[in-house]
Amino acid sequence: MKNVKKLLLGVVGFAAVVSLAACGNSSSNEVKAIQSKGQLVLAVSPDYPPFEYQALVNGKNTVVGADIDLANAIAKKMNVKLKISTMSFDNVLTNLAQGKSDIAISGISATSDRKKSFDFSDVYYDATNEIVVRKSDLNKYKSLADFKGLKLTGQTGSTQETAVKNQISGSVLVSLPGVGDEINEVKSGKVAGAVMEDMIATSYVAANPDLAVAKVKIPNLPSNPGMAVAMQKGSTDLQKEVNEVIKELKASGELNQIIQKNYKASQNTK
Repeated sequence: MKNVKKLLLGVVGFAAVVSLAACGNSSSNEVKAIQSKGQLVLAVSPDYPPFEYQALVNGKNTVVGADIDLANAIAKKMNVKLKISTMSFDNVLTNLAQGKSDIAISGISATSDRKKSFDFSDVYYDATNEIVVRKSDLNKYKSLADFKGLKLTGQTGSTQETAVKNQISGSVLVSLPGVGDEINEVKSGKVAGAVMEDMIATSYVAANPDLAVAKVKIPNLPSNPGMAVAMQKGSTDLQKEVNEVIKELKASGELNQIIQKNYKASQNTK
């Protein structure tokens, strides 16, 4: 949720880039353009297991995960190959806006602010935010108020970053580019905890016995919706294609199987 994941990149320069990219996009030809070049370019930040992460496959470092499986299903429906373009999360939507990628699937939350600049698919996964802390400190935190005056990390450009600022009053936000960076800061004691989506939190805790998920719950706000596929504004035909894939995978139960399969697989890579 990269709830599900992520904060509006709201800067004036970025908005200008989005406008330019949107002007060059037509709802009647984006699918044909992708099929003409024979590939669907995906922007992704592979640090969010089980949705996107890196693993050795046949001795080669490969980007895998539930979001990658979803992207492959979309590419298959369009009868094209999937090309994966990796970057930090705070660059994912910028890359899409600049027309360097066709879609972005990186645990992105389809917030109302983002919808002003991008089109989104139907939500394919809902999540809640959790706080990962050191297991030795677990009993210290019984409410969000217990984090007052303490440092909490949120990934740069994410809705978790927003959650620290708006929902955990009095805490001190430490923005970090990667989830792995957040985990290291928690383990070293430089911050009290890291705010991340539930499945991602569970994934990292399972791989790090010195960590735990705090018993404190962060309310899931309407402004923090589920994960969706991002596209350039005006991508009506592409949006339809993507929604059909999501609908089919949900109806068959395959989407949940994909997520659970990748969750189990991600535990074996750490």
